Parts: sequence; C-alpha cells; structure tokens
Amino acid sequence: MSQTFTHAGVSKLNGTFKVRFCNDQMRIKVLAKNGHTDIDIVELKEPMTKEAVVAYLLKINFDNGNKAVRAAIEAAQEKRAPKAANKSPAKKEAKKPKKAPAKKAVAVSAPVAVKANPALEDAPF
Repeated sequence: MSQTFTHAGVSKLNGTFKVRFCNDQMRIKVLAKNGHTDIDIVELKEPMTKEAVVAYLLKINFDNGNKAVRAAIEAAQEKRAPKAANKSPAKKEAKKPKKAPAKKAVAVSAPVAVKANPALEDAPF
C-alpha cells in the first residue's frame, strides 16, 4: 500500500522550489527552521498518494501564476509518472559466480623447545 499524505505544498530552499508532502502543519515549522522560504502548505480534502497530490495541485492551479512553483509541480509529476510499458527491458548480463578469496599462506615456524624452570614447578598456584 502506498503512503498517503494529508497536507502538501511547496517551499523554496537555495532558490529552488520543491513540492513537499506531510501529515500535519508542524512540518511548516521544521521547514522554516531549516532555512526554507516561501512555504505554502495546504490541507488536502482526503489523504492522497504523492501522485494524486501532484495531480490535485495542478488541477487547482496551486501555482497562482508563479512559473517557478508551476515548474516544481510539473517536475514532481514527471518524477512520479508511471514508466512507459512499451520500452524493451535492458538485457542483463548473467552474473558470474564470485570466486572465493584465496587463502593467505601463514608461515609456520618450527616448534621451539621450552626449558622447564625448576623454580616455577613447585609454585603454590
């Protein structure tokens, strides 16, 4: 099931408008705190998916003649548009099985003779 949102709109960050989706008006404070300007978030009539929200914003002329806002909404629509089914799928190369990494040789030294220390043989521990 797709996620739905109850509020949507636009905000401007670093001179670029983007469509924003949220579930309450508190998002406005968060956007403002993070440096967003020209924040315009509206409550939707019913919970909607991102695709439905973008279509709704275009339908109600949310941009009010602002070309930058309109471009942001259209860019969001293009981003979320269903992919064309008539495109032929790209051929995937068969994955080659990965070889196990070669084991590193460990140098083994000859056993070292350990001399017994007579003082330690009768230790109380």
